[in-house]
Amino acid sequence: MRNKWRAAACVAAAILVCTTMVLADQTRPDACWPRFRGRDGAGVQDGKPLPVTWSRAENVMWKSPIPGKGWSSPVVWGNRVFLTTAIPEGKVEAPWVPEKMEDNGKGYPTTSAQRWTVLCLDLRTGKKLWEREAARAVPNWLTHPKGSHASETPVTDGRRVYALFGGVGLFCYSMDGKPLWSRRWGPSKMLFNWGTAIGPEIADDRVFVVNDNEEKSWLLCLDASTGNELWQVERDEKSNWCNPLVWRHAGRTEIVTAGSRVVRSYDLDGKLLWELKGMSYVTIPSPFVYHDRLYIASGHASGPITPIYCIKPGASGDISLKADETGNAWVSWRDSKAGPYVPTPIAYRDLVYSLRDSGVLMVFAEADGKAGYRSRVGHGPTPITASPVAGDGKVYCLGEKGNMVVVEAGPEFKVLARNDLGEDTLSTPAIADGSLLIRTLGSLYRIGSKPARVGNRPTARPGH
Repeated sequence: MRNKWRAAACVAAAILVCTTMVLADQTRPDACWPRFRGRDGAGVQDGKPLPVTWSRAENVMWKSPIPGKGWSSPVVWGNRVFLTTAIPEGKVEAPWVPEKMEDNGKGYPTTSAQRWTVLCLDLRTGKKLWEREAARAVPNWLTHPKGSHASETPVTDGRRVYALFGGVGLFCYSMDGKPLWSRRWGPSKMLFNWGTAIGPEIADDRVFVVNDNEEKSWLLCLDASTGNELWQVERDEKSNWCNPLVWRHAGRTEIVTAGSRVVRSYDLDGKLLWELKGMSYVTIPSPFVYHDRLYIASGHASGPITPIYCIKPGASGDISLKADETGNAWVSWRDSKAGPYVPTPIAYRDLVYSLRDSGVLMVFAEADGKAGYRSRVGHGPTPITASPVAGDGKVYCLGEKGNMVVVEAGPEFKVLARNDLGEDTLSTPAIADGSLLIRTLGSLYRIGSKPARVGNRPTARPGH
């Protein structure tokens, strides 16, 4: 009964989020994935059956070419899919895997001009609806060897699309691709010259941008309709790569910003509400919400701890835990060794799944953090950068070579399928209308259990 009530509550929340915004095309909740990892950053989309097996030819509803290179995730609103890319004048290069550990600290130079571009595709057919060039230049900053110049996932509220390119600025378009406004700023020095990856966030007709770097970090709030600055607060932070999150609960709306020094939450006017110390040296996983509780994680091996925190709504002041504590009045529980390095954890059907970049999947009880199984899902040595997503009783874990392991949701480890597209990917998938959207180097796949249809005709052949 408890699970049925929670499932009903999740559906009601999804309907509320997608219907309180302006519905440009009467968006269905199951076709609303408006930001990195969808609503609440949770990475979950229930409501329709999702595929179990596929290949380059099997269960491919469509495959569309994507020019350039970008590891931002696709976002969906109704029948529109939005994503960003950086199109070089020269050859598109695959991710480079350093041969030595010390090479990880070396940034990757770009010598050719890049065209920072926003794309819109039709969810039903994969056909490109529009393409807009936001800016063009030769970048005078470096990126991570595996990275790209379009790693920030855009967001949409059903009225506008907001695309952030870290060293360039923020660009706003109508749903039909009309340029509305832009805000530009120059690049800042990043730790190890790894480049940027923090996407924007939206709430109550405001856009929020976090810029954590080695020089001067800040949180910026802009008017979503005009791009005018509403406020800006400085942050005592260094480089991070985790998206901010709008956390709506019964008490208030918060803007949660994870960091390696301090996790901070602000109200919509930039006032600090609470803070939490005790993260690892580098913070990459993004905050997310499940059952009205906030989850924050980090897992760089050089940090004193690699934690996952579960936080109750309504906190104030410093809610940090002492070294020997696992909880307090505002922290429901903490596991000091559960945090992943890059992938954001996921909570689904009363369990929390933490996926290490090494391919180890760890499971914890959502209620109290009690540890469950710890099993390896990866294909051999292939690392994992994409965050897991879940729906229809399945947890999807995507490796960097396009190899997806489908795990049955539940307290027992059970692999349902191992699927391989054989293409490089570091992008987190999206779930929309009973299908997965998987971005690879040069393509966007829509994977489903059968071809999409318009009327009585399939819109695409498998392998299209």
